[in-house]
Amino acid sequence: MKIKYLLIIYLVIGCLTANSQSILIEAESFTNTGGWVIDQQSMDQMGSPYMMAHGLGIPVENAQTRVEVAKRGKYRVWVRTRNWVAPWNVPGAPGKFQLLFDKTPLKTTFGTTGAEWHWQDGGTVQLNRRKVDIELHDLTGFNGRCDAIVLTKDADFIPPNESDALARFRATHSNLPKKPTLAGEFDLVVVGGGMAGVTSAVSAARLGCKVALIQNRPVLGGNNSSEVRVGLSGLIFQKPYPNLGKLVDEIGPVGYWPLWEAQRDPEAERSKKILEVIENNPEKKIHNAGPKSNYADDKKQQMVEAEENIELFLNTHVFDAESSGGKIISVTGRNIVTGKEVKFKGQFFADCTGDGNLGFLAGADFRMGRESRAETSEPSAPENPDDLVMGTSVQWYAETPGKSSFPECPWAVQFTEETCQYLTRGDWDWETGFYWNQIEDIEYIRDYGLRALFGNWAFLKNESKEKDTYKNYQLKWAAYIGGKRESRRLMGDVILKEQDLREKTAFPDASFTTTWTIDLHYPVALEGFNEEPFLSEAKHVKIEPYAVPYRCLYSRNIENLFMAGRNISVTHVALGTVRVMRTTGMMGEVVGMAASLAKKHGTNPRGVYQNHLNELKSLMQKGVGRNWYK
Repeated sequence: MKIKYLLIIYLVIGCLTANSQSILIEAESFTNTGGWVIDQQSMDQMGSPYMMAHGLGIPVENAQTRVEVAKRGKYRVWVRTRNWVAPWNVPGAPGKFQLLFDKTPLKTTFGTTGAEWHWQDGGTVQLNRRKVDIELHDLTGFNGRCDAIVLTKDADFIPPNESDALARFRATHSNLPKKPTLAGEFDLVVVGGGMAGVTSAVSAARLGCKVALIQNRPVLGGNNSSEVRVGLSGLIFQKPYPNLGKLVDEIGPVGYWPLWEAQRDPEAERSKKILEVIENNPEKKIHNAGPKSNYADDKKQQMVEAEENIELFLNTHVFDAESSGGKIISVTGRNIVTGKEVKFKGQFFADCTGDGNLGFLAGADFRMGRESRAETSEPSAPENPDDLVMGTSVQWYAETPGKSSFPECPWAVQFTEETCQYLTRGDWDWETGFYWNQIEDIEYIRDYGLRALFGNWAFLKNESKEKDTYKNYQLKWAAYIGGKRESRRLMGDVILKEQDLREKTAFPDASFTTTWTIDLHYPVALEGFNEEPFLSEAKHVKIEPYAVPYRCLYSRNIENLFMAGRNISVTHVALGTVRVMRTTGMMGEVVGMAASLAKKHGTNPRGVYQNHLNELKSLMQKGVGRNWYK
């Protein structure tokens, strides 16, 4: 840990001394982030990760770093930031913060102007020492954000804001290598560290593949991490391959659905262990938006690190793919803290990003939104195709530490007695962004979820007829990483449809089993509520357990690309059942098996189906997991 810390200090100071006229300080590279968090969700759209003060209305601890300047004297200060509520034309600027130089704040308050990311003028500062301590000082706890800081001795200089010019400016004023370093050559490169990514990597590694697992957050788990806190759903241990799911069970053995399974068969050894754990830890019964420990970030990482054939790369966002002749050669990732770029060469690749990011970069065929009934013949499809998708959840919960206050939030969504939600926990149905692009507009979508949460809570605490009931409650946790359900779906040799599920279409390459209902979410229109929907309703179509064809797990036009997760080859309607995370985890188990066979036989994912299907079936029958309860 100490070595990593010193490395960050070196990178920050090194990039700052490269140009004496203009000094660029990337906020995410501060040596001490304090209470600020790093958000990379929209870095492909706005050019960089950024720091955010996610304090739930309580100012967070200062972020700190030390800058070495080449020359003492007067510097003009620019800060790349925005007023994050300005897109809604509402009063106020909740994300206010100050910039401190050697403990002295500039007169300018930042985060107060501009609906878009831009450089806010901070005036000038006199720097009389070569080494200067800089701090980000949050004033509100309401998600102020800072991308970067520029100090310049050129009084007329304004940093560029247009994306290409800004990228060139960043490259010029950093001290990073001009070319990415090579991480190595791998049999399988897995991009995305959610449940599907973890199981893909571990399955392939246990079967002899050299694997790189790349995740753009500091923790593994995706929606099942402590950052998003969605419980694991879907049944495992199903026919025709009842050993599929053992690996999923190793990673996440205890939660709402295992409790339900344990109660069905209370005499089984696994059931007894689950019931024992829950009896000693009753909070484990909380499925979504539960305590951090329910989501076992450390267990996932320990499990991956225990596999000698896996190299794990956290905090690394893949932004480029090199392809040739319909085949991926390598991918390049950028560390979201240091900015360092790393290249990964591979024989096979697996897109487990959820958003289909790798497939998109490589030119894979994909779909977004809803297909028409005329195209798919699905009973639940709309008459005409459209862009409606299932949304992103910003979950939250409150606890009772004692009497607490919460500020008025005129910039948040405004509620009345008729529209407010009398709750202390926002579950899966706090969902936004149904009509927006879940990739391009994710910052807006997440921010609207925060506005709804803060507005509802402010009304409950300060104005509602039941405010006395809520006086002892305090917001304990809210997600700032959006919990997505749907965006790109990468097209494979088979596109699973609703009628396949309803009519139990038998495919020769039946593999993992989906058991969840066809569970599609739609926005709720509250009477008397004039802003965008922030709640969803679920409409269910019950199905029997159904084994999904393996051909949904690889790209139809990128010959060495697997996929596992919510971005596999299905229609919008069929996505409603396969998207839950025990099911996506089993997808990963199958992908790892297929990758091992592709390596063994010198073929590609399609070739595994065409020539080695019986061997894949044998692996699926055997499974790669171990019993966690023994």
